[in-house]
This record gives sequence, C-alpha cells and structure tokens, in this order.
Amino acid sequence: MIATISNDVTCVAPIWVIGGALTVEGGGSVVRSILVVYKKNFEEVHDKALEIVRTQLDSISKNSNLDIDYSAREKVERSDFINRDLVIVLGGDGTLTSIAHSVDSKTMVMGVNSHPRKEDDEGSFGFYMGSDPNNFSKDLEAVLSGNAIVNILPRLQAEIITTSGNKIRCDPALNDLLIANTHQYQPSKYRLKRGTNLDCKQYSSGCLFSTFLGQGAWFRHVANIEGSTFPIGEIDDHYLFVARDLPRDERKEDGSYWDWTSDTTILLSDMHRGYVVSDGWDETHFTRGARISISIDGPKLHLLTFRSTIYDRVAHWIK
Repeated sequence: MIATISNDVTCVAPIWVIGGALTVEGGGSVVRSILVVYKKNFEEVHDKALEIVRTQLDSISKNSNLDIDYSAREKVERSDFINRDLVIVLGGDGTLTSIAHSVDSKTMVMGVNSHPRKEDDEGSFGFYMGSDPNNFSKDLEAVLSGNAIVNILPRLQAEIITTSGNKIRCDPALNDLLIANTHQYQPSKYRLKRGTNLDCKQYSSGCLFSTFLGQGAWFRHVANIEGSTFPIGEIDDHYLFVARDLPRDERKEDGSYWDWTSDTTILLSDMHRGYVVSDGWDETHFTRGARISISIDGPKLHLLTFRSTIYDRVAHWIK
C-alpha cells in the first residue's frame, strides 16, 4: 500500500514526519496498547458499530499480546490516554475532535464513523473518520501491519497569561478556536497585535481562528472566502483568523479583519470575563488584562486514513 503522510510526500512505506526529520517505519506494527472510545447515546446504530469493533478486536487479541480497553466518551479521563499506541474513536467528527484534545503527539488516532451519512441522511459526514464498520477489519489489519496512511495534522493552541503572571494553555484545537466575551450578547473588547505592523483596538463578536482543514466546520460560514485556495506549502504552518461581526467600515485588508498567517496573534483583553473555546468543547476562562497568544504550534495529531489522505478530501482548497 502507498502511504502519503504530509501534503507533498508519497512513499511505499509509512513515513513519520516529526520535528522536521523523516523516519521510515518498515516491517511490523508497533501497536501494543489500544484504547477504544465510543459514542454512547443508546441508539441502535452506534451499539451495532461497537459490537463489530469489539468482536474484531477481541478476535485479534486472542492471538496477540495487545492490551485493549474500552470507555464511553462521557467517562473517559486524561489518564486513560497515557502510554497508548492507538486510540480508536467510534462515533462522528464531534466525538473525534472532543477526544483528540486528550491525545498527545505520540499516539495514533483512528476514527471509525459509527453512523455514516452515505448510508443514512441522518448520519455523520465523518470528515476526519478514516474508517467505518464495513471497512474496520481490513483497516485495522493495515494499522497493525504498518501500512495505514499517517496524516500529521497541525493544531491551534492558545496560551493565556493572567494579570498575576500565571500561564494557562487551552486544549489544542483540530478545527477552530473561539475567543470571545463569555456573554455573547456583549461586545468582545481587546487589543489585537500580530507581527510588527498590526496593532489595533477592536469591538467585535469575538475572534475565530481555524486550521486549514477546520475551515469547513465554521470559518467559511463566518468569513466570505468562497473560491479562495491556499498554497500547498503553507497549509501545515498557517492558520485562518477572522474578527466576527466587525463593523463594516473597519474591515480592512491589513489582516485585522481576516487573515491567513503563520505569525502568532496576540489579544490583550479588555473584557470583564472572556473565554477560549477549543473545537466547540472545553472553555478556558480569563479576565480583563489577560494576554492571549494564539499560534499553530500546538501538539500535532497523528490521524490514520486508509484509502486517501485527509488532504485529498479538500484538494479544491489547495493550489
């Protein structure tokens, strides 16, 4: 099987791109410990998917030394992810993005769409889900034999420095970060800085930051960038920014309204209370005077796919 890992590398064995170095991983699997996190909402379709996954894993574990644990999304804890070689997420994109917050840059993640939309209009689109119950058996075999496609994806992260000097890092975001007033009906007031040329004060509905891959989740519904494409050499180290509901006369083309950038964005809060929200999930709160730095330097996510790379799915956005 051909494994394509980054947006411009193709080879006949899995390549891991870590810290700028290339290491070819040939031969057998390095998977020893597996955690399965599943969506549990008592719907039959998800229960059937879990039964398929469990049956296949149980069959394999009888003839191997695999350590396999299961946990419902609502009950899983950060400690459950420590020293795992593979995390299998059974559900949809929302399940995967919420679980990915707890996964470090050393653990592979395999998404299994438990309710594919191609089989049911009420199902999940599953953009990040590389597998499904029908393909799980052969896809798991590809993982264990070292022949899966490993997509190394950048993630956004914000660091908050409080007025007392404490540093707090929010969860890494695979799709997007929102920074706004905790009272959404009140304006978000802040000073915006980026690089050496941008320094201004704004009143908006908050700032939305998106990875290249995450732009379809929310960003393109906020900023009018239809038809925009992005250089292939920038999609792993740039991110998107937009100031939501910025007054029209302040929507300049200097990066203060929207931008595609690799520079760190700094917000100096003038809000009584604000928060950072990662992928629409956990909230990290701050108060007036806090300094929030946002960059694309969060821990990378090693996401497995099988019949195409994750970038193949958004080739129309790439130039």
